[in-house]
Amino acid sequence: MATHWIATDFGDLDVLRLVEYDPPVPGPGEVTIAVRAAGVNPADYKHIRSPRAPGAEQLPIPIGYEIAGVVTALGPSLDGDGQTPIASGATAVGDEVLAFRVAGGYASELTVPARDVYAKPAELSFPEAANLLLAGSTAAEMLHVTRVAAGETILVHAASGAVGVSVLQQARRLGARAIGTASPESFEVVERFGATPVAYGAGLADGVRALAPDGVDAALDCVGTDEAVDVSLELVSDRSRIVTIVAGPRAKADGFAIIGGAMPDSKRFRDEVRGELVRLAGEGALVVPMARTYPLEEAIAALEFVRGGHPGGKVALIP
Repeated sequence: MATHWIATDFGDLDVLRLVEYDPPVPGPGEVTIAVRAAGVNPADYKHIRSPRAPGAEQLPIPIGYEIAGVVTALGPSLDGDGQTPIASGATAVGDEVLAFRVAGGYASELTVPARDVYAKPAELSFPEAANLLLAGSTAAEMLHVTRVAAGETILVHAASGAVGVSVLQQARRLGARAIGTASPESFEVVERFGATPVAYGAGLADGVRALAPDGVDAALDCVGTDEAVDVSLELVSDRSRIVTIVAGPRAKADGFAIIGGAMPDSKRFRDEVRGELVRLAGEGALVVPMARTYPLEEAIAALEFVRGGHPGGKVALIP
């Protein structure tokens, strides 16, 4: 029998339970995947803090948005003509795939819509593949919303984090120059992905000015601190070219953009960009730095590690 993690209530990590369950047989337009790795993200524990709206979500809640694994069953196609096609490339039982956005990725086996499943690039390990699309699609949307173009200079807050690293790689492909805030201990990560590091803390705005005497065209905030927001507002005059994924109250108060996976426009864009990100990863143009893996049974420890704030790369659960 398969196992998966569920939240039995809204709250902290103590509401999580690992339980046995029977994944449903794939219906029309669905596939079943034997999970080889599940991505661990801050969104996973933020999801269960409190209900988004009264009655909006039924308990228990399966946890986890992205996985990689092997196809074990294919449902019929939606039009009834043969087996269901997977979004890109994989078409048979035994094929290696990744999937995002799914419900309940912290599992040993999972049945999901085929539209959310992509052939896994051979260049990526299962843990890397299971961590490609949530951070990657978030980063892509940040660059899209701020209209970053070739020849521009951008400021990326928390550039050594998972989303920040993906932003740096994708910005370089666009031909933009990135300055990334980080602790001195993480400067090597920022430099490795083609950006110029600058230490956050006192004097940050002046430090950025020294590195970009002609100014900063856009600011992308992956951390949500008041310092990040204040420096962004100080250096970027056009507030439509400032975006955050964390600082919602500041975005509303100060008139700049916030994006999030639950927002309809964000969901639409992130779904559309998935195939391109998988393609880039397959070409070696988008890599996923890994920090650590945990057995599936140790999901709470993995979440505590990620919640500590400085994992140094992505984290995966291994069934």
